[in-house]
Amino acid sequence: MTRSQIAGRKVTESNAYDGPERRTRLRIEGDAKQAMETGRNRLVVGGLLFAMAFLVVAGRLIEVGVLGTTPERNTATIWDVDPDRFARADIVDRNGVVLATNLPTRALFADARIIAPDEAPVIARQLAGIIPDLDVPGTRKRLASGRAFIYLHRDLTPAQVVEVNRLGVPGLNFEDAEARVYPHGRLVSHVIGLTDIDNNGLAGIEKRFDDDLRGSNKPLKLSLDVRVQNMLREELYKAMTEFSAIGAAGLVMDVRTGELIGMSSLPDFDPNNIETATEEAIFNRGSLGVYEMGSTFKLLNTAMALDSGRVNLSNAFDARHPLKVARFQISDYHAKNRWLTVPEILVYSSNVGSARMAKFVGTQTQRDFLGKVGMLKPAALEIPEVGAPLIPSPWRDINTLTISFGHGIAVSPVQLANGISTLINGGIYRDATLLARNSGSGVVAGTRVIKPSTSDAMRALMRAVVMEGTGKKAIVPGYMVGGKTGTAEKQVNGRYKRKALMSSFIAAFPMQDPRYVVLAMLDEPKGTKATFGYATGGWVAAPVVGAVIRKLAHLYAMPPVDETEPTVLQAVALPAIEPGGMLKLASY
Repeated sequence: MTRSQIAGRKVTESNAYDGPERRTRLRIEGDAKQAMETGRNRLVVGGLLFAMAFLVVAGRLIEVGVLGTTPERNTATIWDVDPDRFARADIVDRNGVVLATNLPTRALFADARIIAPDEAPVIARQLAGIIPDLDVPGTRKRLASGRAFIYLHRDLTPAQVVEVNRLGVPGLNFEDAEARVYPHGRLVSHVIGLTDIDNNGLAGIEKRFDDDLRGSNKPLKLSLDVRVQNMLREELYKAMTEFSAIGAAGLVMDVRTGELIGMSSLPDFDPNNIETATEEAIFNRGSLGVYEMGSTFKLLNTAMALDSGRVNLSNAFDARHPLKVARFQISDYHAKNRWLTVPEILVYSSNVGSARMAKFVGTQTQRDFLGKVGMLKPAALEIPEVGAPLIPSPWRDINTLTISFGHGIAVSPVQLANGISTLINGGIYRDATLLARNSGSGVVAGTRVIKPSTSDAMRALMRAVVMEGTGKKAIVPGYMVGGKTGTAEKQVNGRYKRKALMSSFIAAFPMQDPRYVVLAMLDEPKGTKATFGYATGGWVAAPVVGAVIRKLAHLYAMPPVDETEPTVLQAVALPAIEPGGMLKLASY
């Protein structure tokens, strides 16, 4: 066979195997390949569909959970309200510490039209289990009222919102709101006041500046220093507890500006929980209460006499015997039974000497002077709770005598502090204020009402009272404290009650260059074994003032002075009265 024949045979033999079996095998392989390709295509399509579904779900979760664009449909609905409805500016102290602010909260209300009346009792009980202070009978009645909009509770916590939502009750809805909160609670309650549920001012600064605070983003800055307020309240509370007093009041005033750095009244209340406050606790003894301030008024009486030009420090008045006027008798607590100079009348707190001095100067002079230093008009304080002084009408001679030692006229502690500030700051009257006053020099302009020489004399006299008289328990070494005690019997049913005392002490420091006036007053204190049963101002109020001054000086880093240094002594020295130099006046 030739090579070509052999090759042709191989081809023929090879083709002999392409029979039915070969064709069947090829067809099976093709079908399997087609099925595999179809499955692969289906998997790809399914994966793409799954990925798209995942992206849709993820996007929806982001929209609802993060962007919050869609409210829940099967539970309570959250309604948006006009933010200006609740907007209210913060109130801060002189250093920017927040005293009153707003916090976001939620209000719960209902559309009672879609709540079946027979479901109202059940829903009310369910809500009461979440909101403890909820009025169940009232809520049940409101839910059954059929009204379109009724508030159920105005101040829900976030946890309560979640729990109400879980009830899944149709018709319960939420509204964004704001709650007024007072971070320091009762500490500044009488000054700040409070608002109602709709953020309307009801008392204090909140009421006085209601319109200014609404819709404003600028905080209202007060003159108070919350640190001073805290130390003042602390010392008053300790004394009130120690001497079983029924109340107390105190304040700290900057004599150069009239700013009240602290003002406290006890008992007080928590404006965050006003429902628990009593009427007595709400009453502001510092500015609304007016009292006969006792012998602290002798400072005003002495300044009046000196400023009149008719009396000087070397003059003396007869204090040998009680002074009788008609059916009244004026006597001294610790009588010296002799003629007393003007400084001695103040140091020994002589009622007789003060009365004779007032009589000598005259009723009209007394009245004019008291008017100039703010005793005859309400304090110009920026809160509604300001008391009007009680003054005699007509102003008889007997009134002139008793007013000289603080009886027969009633003023507020703020008025008294304002007047004493005027006596020792150089003779400039400045209205008391609860607002921070901006002054680059630290001194605010005012009106001169007494002579500088009178002011100099009063500083020396007040220092003498503390060093030699009834104010020794207010001494703070290095800070040149000066002041005056006051103890007045209270009137009960038109008669003075001997054991019901209003005991006070008013001081200033440092007397060589006065910066602050500090006043403390206790209402009906009781003497203790430590005070030998005394409850007078020198025993119960002077120590409070001393403690406050000590802390205040430390807080404001006021350096102590050497009280024996000649220039310091000279600044508060009384002129020496030579033997025989005393001039006796008005013996009658």
